[in-house]
Amino acid sequence: MNKVLPLGALLISLGLIIFLYLRINKLEEALKQSEQRFSDCETVNFQLQNQLVAATRGPVPDSLRVRD
Repeated sequence: MNKVLPLGALLISLGLIIFLYLRINKLEEALKQSEQRFSDCETVNFQLQNQLVAATRGPVPDSLRVRD
């Protein structure tokens, strides 16, 4: 009985460590996916803003064109 209690505590601790490790791995993967989705949304938003500006602005006046 004297050695069973510390051994049980160690096994419970080891189980908890493994459980938390697996949870952290899942959270890291979810974070990577959400960062990728956010990046994709930013890209699409930027493209849509450029299309909107081009559609509402019309042709560029000669005074604002870049000359080579």
